[in-house]
Amino acid sequence: MGLLTRGLTVERLGLVSYNDAWDLQNELHDKRVSGEIGDTLLLLEHPHVYTIGRRGTHADVLRPDVEVVETDRGGQVTYHGPGQLVGYPIIDLGPAADLVGYVRRLEDVMIRSLARFGIDAGRDEGNTGVWVGNAKIGAIGVRVTRNVTKHGFALNVSTDLSYFTGIIPCGITDKGVTSMRVLGCEAALDEVADVVAAEFAKP
Repeated sequence: MGLLTRGLTVERLGLVSYNDAWDLQNELHDKRVSGEIGDTLLLLEHPHVYTIGRRGTHADVLRPDVEVVETDRGGQVTYHGPGQLVGYPIIDLGPAADLVGYVRRLEDVMIRSLARFGIDAGRDEGNTGVWVGNAKIGAIGVRVTRNVTKHGFALNVSTDLSYFTGIIPCGITDKGVTSMRVLGCEAALDEVADVVAAEFAKP
């Protein structure tokens, strides 16, 4: 059951395979386009998976023992797995959809959420996502069709970062990755999800 917060329905789905979540996104996307539902935010975890965006290639995947899925989001290759909070907003951006502004909004949501746990995060000039120093803690990959969004963001809470060594994440070779746990925050994923949902619902 979804929680309605300031006009936004938040669905907490637990651990869901990437393809099942993608099918659900497509279903909800069509319903949002037709006006059958309002704006919705899916919050979940995935089993270990590498996903290849529209600008990525299999050459960026270095580890053969993890599932690989080609997807229609923007960006290159990234990793999803347990301990990572994944957010898929299905929202209508309106007829003058501002994709850059939407990506900045997703970054802001993660930055504000991390601040509530005492983590000073920000942007990196030239690279999308959320960073702590020279290490990425939050990734973004989106798609907008008929003014409605799919895909979204992934925040490393207690993620096993060793899986990132199996890819060239987002094509970036000179920067690292980090997580809230590595930075000393012991918050549970459900606690982080509560904060992210509240920050996302803010105007």
